[in-house]
Amino acid sequence: GQSCMREGQAKNTYRSGCFLLYNTGTSVSLNYSKSTFGLTCLDFVFQRVQSTHGLVTTVAYKFGNTPAVYALEGSVAVAGAVMKWLRDNMGFIKDVQQDTESLAQEVFNTGDVYFVPAFKGLYAPYWTKDARGIICGLTAFSTKQHIIRAALEAVCFQTRDILEAMRKDCGIPLSKLHVDGKMTTNNLLMQLQADIGGTPVIRAQSQDITALGMATAAGAAEGIDVWDINPEERELVPSDTFLPTSTEDERDARYTKWKMAVQRSLGWSLTKKSSAMTEERYKLLASIPGSMYLIISFSLIALSQYLSKENL
Repeated sequence: GQSCMREGQAKNTYRSGCFLLYNTGTSVSLNYSKSTFGLTCLDFVFQRVQSTHGLVTTVAYKFGNTPAVYALEGSVAVAGAVMKWLRDNMGFIKDVQQDTESLAQEVFNTGDVYFVPAFKGLYAPYWTKDARGIICGLTAFSTKQHIIRAALEAVCFQTRDILEAMRKDCGIPLSKLHVDGKMTTNNLLMQLQADIGGTPVIRAQSQDITALGMATAAGAAEGIDVWDINPEERELVPSDTFLPTSTEDERDARYTKWKMAVQRSLGWSLTKKSSAMTEERYKLLASIPGSMYLIISFSLIALSQYLSKENL
């Protein structure tokens, strides 16, 4: 639906979570082999990009007998779901669609507050289930508006985490990010994404543009041939553009703090004992508070009886 049919194009869908796809194209290599008659033969071998930075390799699309086009995929566990949490659990907002943007715009920034919504661990590129949600950087001047804005930024920072992993895997910086999904109606979120990622954000005018992509592919299927898919023409789909307004130094400084916040969330649910803590030693130390209580109690009783006899 986003027409990301060229190698190096990427799209992100913002819903309860985020799902980002990066078109890696169809890598072709040549294998030379000799036939029985001593002739050199050329074999085309189609390969896909394998991630070494926490992403998943998947098939982007395949039309008819043409080679499959591959993509790298990264997912965010909690995106729009954090706004529902702020509404249902914290009571910070009443209506997610109407209140989130307006309240977040009441403050110029987050006041150095960072929100890592790792309610059920972190997905790409961390893939850890022991992380837990944290809000750090709070001061006496922090308000719910700062926290709401930090929650919006958390969606953008998690997206940047995936984009950074894609850049490392492919070696090609992204020129623009196509976006869709229910959350993209939030103009502030889209501008924050451009500022935090340093990449222009291209928003489709339809939230559910994935359905358009399915219809387009079905119409071009072999035997149906209602239309041809022309990448040049498909790029003319109407959209809105959000350009970065931050400097590279500003982006990198804030992203460094985000990664510090993520590090604090990792391993939060673990309850490991030290290797030196044997089961016998653990039971001994665990019994000390109760033993001390009994010893002190009996000692006080004995002392009180002794003093009462002395007074007599």
